[in-house]
Amino acid sequence: MTQESRNPGVPPLLAVVAAWCWRLIVIGVVLYALIWLVAFLHLVILPFAAALLLTSLLHPITARLRRWGLPRLAATWTTLLGGLLVIAAVGILIGVQADEQFPRLTQALQQTARDVQNWLVTGPLGLERAQLDQTVETFLQQLQERREEIGRSLVRGATVAAEVVAGIILMIFMAFFLLKDGDRIWGWLIRAFGPARPRVDAAGRAAWRTLSQYMVGTTIVAAIHSVVMAIVLTIMGVPLVVPLTALIFLASYLPIIGIIIAGGLAVLVTLGTKGLLLAVILLGILVLEQQLENHVLQPLVVGRLVRFHPLAIIVALAVGGIVAGIAGAAVAVPLSAVLYRALPELRRDPAEPAEEAAEPG
Repeated sequence: MTQESRNPGVPPLLAVVAAWCWRLIVIGVVLYALIWLVAFLHLVILPFAAALLLTSLLHPITARLRRWGLPRLAATWTTLLGGLLVIAAVGILIGVQADEQFPRLTQALQQTARDVQNWLVTGPLGLERAQLDQTVETFLQQLQERREEIGRSLVRGATVAAEVVAGIILMIFMAFFLLKDGDRIWGWLIRAFGPARPRVDAAGRAAWRTLSQYMVGTTIVAAIHSVVMAIVLTIMGVPLVVPLTALIFLASYLPIIGIIIAGGLAVLVTLGTKGLLLAVILLGILVLEQQLENHVLQPLVVGRLVRFHPLAIIVALAVGGIVAGIAGAAVAVPLSAVLYRALPELRRDPAEPAEEAAEPG
């Protein structure tokens, strides 16, 4: 029976469009349900996603320790505790430097604010001091009127902080077992796919290689960023070098947007403490370093396997940010890279050889 006989009087084009529409509606409903489920279980799903990223970064170290003859449990504890010790050491350095240099930073920023105020009065803008004082007074009055709202925000912030601490503990717990028994867990999971098990296994392994390469490569690039910025900020004599360097390192995991935010903060601190000339120089160094990252570091370190076009990165960041805020933006690019490499493996016949591009480049 032909399409025309099944749908008398319905043009073929309209029948095809209608068939596609109801399929797209079903897909949309499923995606909406998945997004709702992720939002509802975000206290579990976000730590699990972070644990996967952390495991993909640390797993090469654990695997190497096991190849050197260390037992599975000992290799896992050594890797995880080593990472936690590094983080704790950096946190202590940040606290010590902030305690020593924050008062000097505050004084420098206050002096810069007075200089800017004087320039607005005596400079080409020629603002009246009374008008400027009135603007500042209005701002302070609005801030005073919103004390209750700010207080409620602080309470909500404390709640979020408690959730973050709980999420970090859960993430470490999950990462420990993923490092220790990840291969066994994966073997147990793919048993449920029956005849499709070889395809799912190949797709999962391709996805894991991609994720591991992305995290290791991005960490190397972030470390290069941090070392360069630490040297530059130290030479310039900018305060709070360790906190700014740590922020730049973390922001490098958020492509394009992260370095703009962290670099912008470093430029503002330099402007407030060392003046306009050094701030402009630092901005130029940041722009030059970003170009070197896009054209040299990313192709060489991260590799062709996960090298996305900037437009694809922006779209992934935007979608991830809309769905899950900062956390969604952070995982959007590695998730897109994983899907990009895993989906072809699901369609490939297991008897066919894998593509060369599937191996880390």
